[in-house]
Amino acid sequence: MRSLVMHQIAGPLTVQEVDQPEAPVGGVVISVVATGLCRSDWHAWAGHDDIALPHVPGHEFAGVVVEVGPGVTGWAVGDRVTAPFVEGCGNCEWCLGGNAQVCPEQQQPGFTHWGSFAERVVIHAADTNLVAIPEGVSFEAAASLGCRFATAYRALTSRARLAAGEWVTIVGVGGVGLSAVMIAKALGANVIAVDRNAGALDAAASLGADHVLVADGSDIPAKIQDLTGGSHVSIDAVGSEQTCADAILSLRRRGRHVQIGLLPPVEGHPRVQMARVIAWELDVYGSHGMAAADYPGMLALIESGALQPQKLIERVIGLEDAAELLPRLDTANVAGMTMIHPDR
Repeated sequence: MRSLVMHQIAGPLTVQEVDQPEAPVGGVVISVVATGLCRSDWHAWAGHDDIALPHVPGHEFAGVVVEVGPGVTGWAVGDRVTAPFVEGCGNCEWCLGGNAQVCPEQQQPGFTHWGSFAERVVIHAADTNLVAIPEGVSFEAAASLGCRFATAYRALTSRARLAAGEWVTIVGVGGVGLSAVMIAKALGANVIAVDRNAGALDAAASLGADHVLVADGSDIPAKIQDLTGGSHVSIDAVGSEQTCADAILSLRRRGRHVQIGLLPPVEGHPRVQMARVIAWELDVYGSHGMAAADYPGMLALIESGALQPQKLIERVIGLEDAAELLPRLDTANVAGMTMIHPDR
């Protein structure tokens, strides 16, 4: 099968033929129809995750089951499916409690094993991790859910407990951030979007952001404090020392911050504005995706048209284009999501 393959950390990527995968016990093989190109894929390419080479990236996708392994009871060949980017083991207390996203034995396509930048991908513990795609939801829309949209949804609802009428600052309005803008507005919140990319801010405004601020080196937290008296909730959807600081410092006292963007280590540890966290009694949460058990409510909103993640798809490319774009993803001015069709 055609796949996008890494042979070295931070090195060139090649599109080549590799062996077809086989369904493991409890797992399935999925023919990939659409898969998203995400900043987390860049982190893996850059060496911020422990991966074995050669490697196939890609962790958010949708497709059709083409092979079912022994022990799978809930799925059959031909099913339209997607999956969270975290695969729970299906047996531990967290998986059994509906929190597979923090499973200590988790696997992740595109990180712990070969991912979805290929014609086929394997998902383990299928009865725990697969999600049926309703007929009214496109493969592209479903592929956008596995990482960015689902992560933003759970970050705002389950972690930050965002309420109607509250202010939320969203730093970084790429795929995750724009998803958060859409969800926050659907929840009745007021949104401030922050980004260095004018195109991304235009997209945020078109999706309902109440204010957009250019990250141009000026004092972003001070501007937000002037506009709102401090946000109730902040989201860092980028993952840098500066974006994390801007998000936390934009909060009012007793505010809630959710860190979505991965923070690369600086001298061994990422630096966070803990003095403000302590003095103002801020709540700081991590958010690591969303378990398959939590998808039905979100999918119902999408099927009804209340949420439309497909609006966030900016471009559709093939594997060869992805090989060129992935190494530049940390600096590319990309507003919205880039979707890959492996057979394109």
